Amino acid sequence: MSTVTRVTWFVRGRVQGVGFRWWARARALELGLAGHARNMADGRVEVVAQGPPDAVARMEELLREEPTRTGRPGQVVSVVAQQGSVRDDLTGFVER
Repeated sequence: MSTVTRVTWFVRGRVQGVGFRWWARARALELGLAGHARNMADGRVEVVAQGPPDAVARMEELLREEPTRTGRPGQVVSVVAQQGSVRDDLTGFVER
């Protein structure tokens, strides 16, 4: 069993221009995750996180929670998750 997992989420809704990437970065850093959050051309935000499975699962809960209890900006309509391969060179969490 792996002690590290990696997931990419595609978040749709009113998530650009509202501080969503900043919020995602702050939550990821609190959880000890590495990765990034970036705006996509189609209006979604891509959030990639890698770390302990329980922390990655908690990040997904935070992305999906309605109503938000953590001050998540904007409005999330849907979140699609995609499992990924763990990268050894991934450190820190940045906004792109």
